[in-house]
Amino acid sequence: MRRGEIWWCNLDPTVGAEQKKQRPFIIVNDDAVGVLPLKVIVPLTDWKDHYSVAAWMVRIDPTPTNGLQKTSAADCFQVRSVSQQRLVQRFGRINDAQIEQIGVSLKTVLALHR
Repeated sequence: MRRGEIWWCNLDPTVGAEQKKQRPFIIVNDDAVGVLPLKVIVPLTDWKDHYSVAAWMVRIDPTPTNGLQKTSAADCFQVRSVSQQRLVQRFGRINDAQIEQIGVSLKTVLALHR
């Protein structure tokens, strides 16, 4: 389980507006950080054209390496830490440029650029 990998993650049970069910997620934490069996993840959802104006959405197009079947969006507003037990199956990985784009979006969401 490494930074930049895409995994199926089982999120149930959830509360309120949290994303539900089994969904694809990208692991975003630094591999060298943390001793607990947790991963910081960003969910993927179907891409919609109006997401292009949202600073927290990063477009990810399907490639053989990432294993996605359709254009997706990494929703950095839904970043969370989860138990590794929720990660069901690895099916791809994104490239370094995409990890950097997600990092920029996370900085915006978390107001770390100030």
